[in-house]
Amino acid sequence: MRTATHPREILLGAQAAANMLPVCDHYSGVEVRMRKSLELQAQMLQEFGACVFDVTLDCEDGAAVGNEKAHARLVASLAKNSQAGCRVAARVHAVDHPAFEEDIATIVQEAGHKLSHIMLPKVDSVDDILRAERALERASGAHIPLHALIESPAAVHQAFEIAAHSRVQSLSFGLMDFVSAHAGAIPGAAMGVQGQFVHPMVVRAKLEIAAACHAYGKVPSHCVVTEFRDAPALQVAASKASTELGYTRMWSIHPAQIRPILNAFAPATSEVQEAADILVAAAAQDWAPISYNGVLHDRASYRYYWQLLERAFLTAMALPQHARQWFDGNAA
Repeated sequence: MRTATHPREILLGAQAAANMLPVCDHYSGVEVRMRKSLELQAQMLQEFGACVFDVTLDCEDGAAVGNEKAHARLVASLAKNSQAGCRVAARVHAVDHPAFEEDIATIVQEAGHKLSHIMLPKVDSVDDILRAERALERASGAHIPLHALIESPAAVHQAFEIAAHSRVQSLSFGLMDFVSAHAGAIPGAAMGVQGQFVHPMVVRAKLEIAAACHAYGKVPSHCVVTEFRDAPALQVAASKASTELGYTRMWSIHPAQIRPILNAFAPATSEVQEAADILVAAAAQDWAPISYNGVLHDRASYRYYWQLLERAFLTAMALPQHARQWFDGNAA
């Protein structure tokens, strides 16, 4: 190899700072389920040798009304004691909720060193991000990224501005609240595993969020599939999100959904082999144009194949030997 510069730096340029996140974000808020989620995460870390999904401990929907303080303390304790190498986050209450400030103070002050990010629900504008940023700074959590949950028509309209903020790492689509925000103008069927991919207003919102993320090198995270016992439906939904709507990450609300999401977002083995072959040949030519199987490739296509390799890495696929050098020492 005639260049010591990493392909990520050469091929992505300003987007080299774009975040490599696991393709699955698993949510739980009830204590027993949070504990089981963390146990499963640790088991799969050992199985794959990398953290292949995030666990987000939920204060917003997980805490019973009136029990917000105790629930935040529980989340802080679970995050603080999570296994090394695991990615654990917390979803706090929205910035206009009375429990928001205390959620941030409690969780960040006790477990800020272990948090991969804070999920902020019901973000309507960048002002909500700025308010959360100030709360993090007061709690000595200035280093913690924010993930924003886009759940309303107003938020979709502001998605590009929200994604542009430097603290924001990812945008997620909140399907259920988005549909509910339309006062019955969108039928309930649009919340289902089939309707959410055909109703034009829902599809438009998903596309806007994905486009905003890609414009600023952020990670678009697709919404949940609530029919968690329907494995084939989940597989179809995850595949559509990945191949048709531009999403590189997806929520899980049941442990049985995690592996199907990993599988749906993973590239085909043949694609990974081709990507590795092309990139190794390109690196040998210092990233000048090459011919591969009679097809001309240059940095535009190299960028695509590099990102395909990154996705293979994030889904714990076995990488071809000649491409592993670029991922040694990395973690998903």
